[in-house]
Amino acid sequence: MSEAASSGSRRWRPALTVSMAVALAIAIVVAAFGMAVYNERLSEQERFRQAQVQLRILAGSLAAPLAFDDRSAAQEYVGAQSSNPDVEAVAAYDMRGELAASYARGGAPPPARNAIAPPRRDGARLVLTAQVTEGGTVLGSVYLRTVLESPARRAMRYAGFGLLIVMAALLVAVLGAANAREAEAYRKLKAEIREREKAEDALRQSQKMEAMGQLTGGVAHDFNNLLMVASSGLDLLERTSDPTRRDRLRDGIRQAIDRGASLTQQLLAFSRRTPLKPEVIDIGERLSGMLAILDRSLREDVTVRMQLPPNLWRVEVDASQLEVAVLNIAINARDAMPDGGTITIEARNEPSGQPDGVGDMVRLSIRDTGVGVAPDMVSRLFEPFFTTKAVGKGTGLGLSQVYGFARASGGEVGVDSALGEGTTIWLRIPRSTKALLGPAPLLEKPTSLRGDRQRILLVEDDDSVAHLVEEMLRELGYDVQRVGDGAGALDTLRSDPGFQLVFSDMVMPGDIGGLDLARDISRLRPDLPVVLTTGYSAAAAAASKEGRRVLVKPYRIEALAAELDAVLAGPSRPD
Repeated sequence: MSEAASSGSRRWRPALTVSMAVALAIAIVVAAFGMAVYNERLSEQERFRQAQVQLRILAGSLAAPLAFDDRSAAQEYVGAQSSNPDVEAVAAYDMRGELAASYARGGAPPPARNAIAPPRRDGARLVLTAQVTEGGTVLGSVYLRTVLESPARRAMRYAGFGLLIVMAALLVAVLGAANAREAEAYRKLKAEIREREKAEDALRQSQKMEAMGQLTGGVAHDFNNLLMVASSGLDLLERTSDPTRRDRLRDGIRQAIDRGASLTQQLLAFSRRTPLKPEVIDIGERLSGMLAILDRSLREDVTVRMQLPPNLWRVEVDASQLEVAVLNIAINARDAMPDGGTITIEARNEPSGQPDGVGDMVRLSIRDTGVGVAPDMVSRLFEPFFTTKAVGKGTGLGLSQVYGFARASGGEVGVDSALGEGTTIWLRIPRSTKALLGPAPLLEKPTSLRGDRQRILLVEDDDSVAHLVEEMLRELGYDVQRVGDGAGALDTLRSDPGFQLVFSDMVMPGDIGGLDLARDISRLRPDLPVVLTTGYSAAAAAASKEGRRVLVKPYRIEALAAELDAVLAGPSRPD
């Protein structure tokens, strides 16, 4: 569950608790009130029944005294009702309806004459009358007034009702207090979480700045060395006329430039911004084909063993980047075995158990028998410019390329190491269910010079770069016209339809970048091929996703010739 959902549920629970408490309290009060009303009715019915029984007994007792007009005996029977605290008044009447005997506890006395009537309520009292008969002869009548319920009993019953209300109020109060404490605790917890997040953000920012410092320092150091080689080589090249020395200096300058390009590619691979060219490969076959290059790259005292089962799943990766990653790991393993040893490259399938192979991985492990890595350094092995080698023995970018390749391929990478026992670096790459592609047809060797003088529109805003690219294109036999931005290129194409190709930089000033220009040209002249070039990896990745041809800077004249020949020889070449 996400943090937002968790906090939402935490806010919901206290509110639910209070709502339940209030509902429970209301339910208790309603139940108590219902019970009180029900008991009240039961009590009235029972009291009415008792009063009728009492009245019948009294009428039966007074039959003889009234028959013989014995008022003294009648008074005794009537007075005997005083033992019942609920009786307020009782009276006996003769056959003429005149009062013969009476008793009154309080309140109004019995009426002077009695009138037979149905039972009736008089406030909180019940009034009943009945005839006194003997053998069908009416001898007189009786009158009885009694309270429905004594004040003490009513007080006790309503005290119970009040007690239930008090209990309900206490329940609401207790739960309300508990909710208030929980809300306060939750508020404090949120405040603590905010403070912890601020501290973590500050720590991450500090770590980012430290990593940025290491990165920029390492890049500056390496590029200064390369610029030193190139600058000094050019100075010496101008000062010597010895052909052998000039060739040696030129080769050194070229090597420095190539190393700079390689360094840039390693940085982009670590940042996962290199535009990869994934293809479906048989990883076992590809690794087996690396034995020769591994033998040339490692020492004679280092043995490479392959343990690759024949049923390895296919993967979709950039094959050249995979080989570079394996080579970088092998070179690090070689340097970790100063006295020689064995490098074991093995791979295995790791099924996920999910349907349709979802989550299946291929695990590639490269294990050495070297000195191992200290535990406090294992977590830093993939940091750019971090190296355990001596100064000048490594750039610290080899394993960062491995990290970038694995993440860009949708996989992961890790290290298992123990001092004195060796190190294993492993990669887990997602399985591909796509079919292997057949071998690509061989292309004819690109020509370096052309006799038909095809016209190319060069779109480049940087004057220095544009000058060199124009010279390269003219050296390859093309007629070149240069414009400085996308808007100028569109105006030129509208006024002059004689160009066979547009070669454009991607990052340019103005509202129209290289990719926008390629889209506009596709609408304006669908038959006109466009080749884009850039040193900015994000732009190259965006163009590659659209299927555009991209030549990544820096490039050599041979790569430029091959790219242009491949485009102009394709089906999109105009007549």
